[in-house]
Amino acid sequence: MNSQETSPLIAAIIDEICPPGEDARNAMEVNLAHCLQGSDDGWGELREILLRFTSATGQDGVMGIEPPKKCTLILCADHGVASLGVSAYPGETTAQMAQNYLISQGAAANVFADFAGSDLSVVDMGMATMAENIPGLLNRRIAAGTQNMTEGAAMTREQAIRAVEIGIELAEACIEKGYNVILPGEMGIGNTTASAAICAAICDAPAKMVTGRGTNISDERLQKKIAAVEKALAVNNPDPTDGLDVLAKVGGFELGGIAGIILGAAASRVTVILDGFNTGAAALIAATLAPGCVDYLIPSQLSAEPGAKIALDQLGLTPCLNLRLRLGEACGSSLVADFLDGAVAVYNAMDEYCTEIETTPNDIVEDTEEDLDNVTRERMPSDIPIVTDRTFDFYLSTMPEIDRAAMRRAGERLLNLAKPPYSLGYLEEIAKELAGIAGEERPLSAANFTLLCFAGKKNALWQEKMIGSLAEYAQGDVVMASLRFNLPPTAAFDFGRGLAEDISFNTPLIGVALCEMKPQDPPGTLSQRLRKALLNKDNTLRYPPDEFLAHIPKDLKIVVSAVMGAIIAATRNSSLVILDSEATDIIARYTEALNPSCRPYILHVAPSLIQMNITVGGGILSILGRRLVDAALAIINDMKTFDETGVATSLDVARGGEVYGR
Repeated sequence: MNSQETSPLIAAIIDEICPPGEDARNAMEVNLAHCLQGSDDGWGELREILLRFTSATGQDGVMGIEPPKKCTLILCADHGVASLGVSAYPGETTAQMAQNYLISQGAAANVFADFAGSDLSVVDMGMATMAENIPGLLNRRIAAGTQNMTEGAAMTREQAIRAVEIGIELAEACIEKGYNVILPGEMGIGNTTASAAICAAICDAPAKMVTGRGTNISDERLQKKIAAVEKALAVNNPDPTDGLDVLAKVGGFELGGIAGIILGAAASRVTVILDGFNTGAAALIAATLAPGCVDYLIPSQLSAEPGAKIALDQLGLTPCLNLRLRLGEACGSSLVADFLDGAVAVYNAMDEYCTEIETTPNDIVEDTEEDLDNVTRERMPSDIPIVTDRTFDFYLSTMPEIDRAAMRRAGERLLNLAKPPYSLGYLEEIAKELAGIAGEERPLSAANFTLLCFAGKKNALWQEKMIGSLAEYAQGDVVMASLRFNLPPTAAFDFGRGLAEDISFNTPLIGVALCEMKPQDPPGTLSQRLRKALLNKDNTLRYPPDEFLAHIPKDLKIVVSAVMGAIIAATRNSSLVILDSEATDIIARYTEALNPSCRPYILHVAPSLIQMNITVGGGILSILGRRLVDAALAIINDMKTFDETGVATSLDVARGGEVYGR
C-alpha cells in the first residue's frame, strides 16, 4: 500500500459522512426559542450540545426529543514505548484494569457509566497480556501491544487500518442496538505518550508543548517521556495530512479504534462525546481522514494534559468543563452526557407545557396559581424585622469548623482507589470537602438538594416551569423566593437567612440562584450590573468587604442582601452552597472576604469548573453543579481500592493535589 491507501470499508464509511441536516437544526432552534421564551441564548454551550445531538439524529423537536441512549466503550491496548519507563505503572496494569472493569467493577469507568446511565463494554484491542478468562471482554486483538515507536513505526499500516476498521465495526454494532450517543474511553499504559506524538505531528507543535504527566509521573520520568516523543517523531517523520500514517508510526491500537468509532458514528449520524486528551488525539486522526466527522463530536472537558487544548483548538471544539482530569475512562464525557439528559428533559417538559398552555413572556405567576410539583413559593414579608449588628456577629462568629481529620481520611481513601493519584482532579477535592462537611470519610452517596432561587416581585410561569423541570432531572426541589423592593436591605437579609436556615436543617446541598428581577430582562443582566459595580477590570474585588454594600446600585441592595443572608445561614448549618450565575458568584466572593470561615462550604461552579458560557440565571448552573457533587460522591463511595481490585499501584511518589475554585 502507498502512504495514502486505505481499505474499502474505511473509504465507504468516509463517503457516507455528510453534514448534519440544516433543516432539522433550524427547526429545532425555532422550537427551542419558543419553549424557553427566547432565553435559550443564555444557555451557552448547553444549547449547543443539545443542538448538536438533535441535528445529528435529525430531530426537529416538534414532537419532543428522544432521550439519548448511551453506550460507553473502553478500548484497551498496550504500547511498546512504555518499556522506556514513560509511565508510573507497569505494563500488566492494562490487563488488571480490564479485570477491574468486568470482574471487580470498581473502576472510574464503572462509576461514571452508571452515573450517566450508559451501558459499558470493554474491548481488548491489543493488550500485552492475554486476558482469556475475563467474562464479557470483547476480543478484537490486533497484536500483543505496539512496537517501541522510538525505534521505528509503532505498527504496520495494515494494522493501523485494521484498528480503524474495528472501531467502525464497534460503532456499527452499537448503532444496531439503538444507541445514538457513544462515549469512547481507553486504557493503555503509555497511551498519553502516543497521543502527545499524534498531537505534535498533526498540530505541528513541539513535543514539550503537548507532553504532560499522564499518570502523574515524576519530573525525571516526564523528561524521558518528552525525549521519547521527540525521538519517535524524528525517527518516523509521520505525514500530518495522512491520519493512517500518523497512527501507524506513533499511535496505538486503541486510539485507532476510537478514530474508527468516530468515523462509523458520523456515517450513521450518531453523536460521539469526546473525553480527554487521548480521545482528542484519536479525533485528530479521524478528522484528517474525514473532516466532516467533527460535526458529530461533542467535547466534554479540558484534560490536564497540555496537549489537550491544542488538539481541541485544531478540531475547532470548545470544552464544557475544566476539572483537571487525567483519566481516560469516559469520566468527563459521562458528565456532559448527563448534562445532555438534563437539557433534553427540560426541553420536553417545556414543549409539553407550551403545547398545553399558550404562554408568553408576559404570563406572570399569581398568588392563586397552583404550585408545580417540586416548586414552592415564598413571598418576602411586608413587615420590617429587627436586624442588628449582633445578628450579623452571631452568624459570623459561630461558623462551624470543617472536620480536617475526615478530609484527611477521605484523601487517603482517594489515593488508594484504583486510579492514578489525583487523576480525578477537582472532583476529588469536592469529595474531600464533602467529607469534611459531613465529618465522615465516605459521606452519604445520595444527598438531598434544594434550589433557593430569588426572583422579583413577579416572575413568569414559563420560568418556574423551566427551573422546576431542570431541578426534577437532578432529583431536587425548588423554593422560589419573591423579593420586595420597598423594604430595607436588612429585611432582605433576614428573609434569605430564614429561608436558608429552614432548608439547611434537612438538606446538605443548597443551590443559591437569582432570576432576572424583571422577566423581560435579557439573560445576564444582573451579572453584568454587579460586575460593573463591584469588580475591577481584572475580575478582582474592587472594594473592602465591609464597604462594598455602599457601592451597590440601590435597587440591587435587596438582591445582594438576600443572597448573603442565605449563604451565611446555610454555611453556618454545614450545608454545601452550590452557586449559580456570575451574580451569585460575585456576592459569594464578597461574603467569603467578609467571613473566610464560610469558604469551605461554598462551591464556585462557574467559570472555574463549568465553562459553558451560561448567562441565564434561575439555577441552571447550580443544578449542573449538583451533578458534579453527585459524581464526586459516587467516586468516593463506589470506586474500589487497589487492594480490592488487585491493580498495581504507582511506581512514582504521589504529587500533591489541587484545590478547586480558589
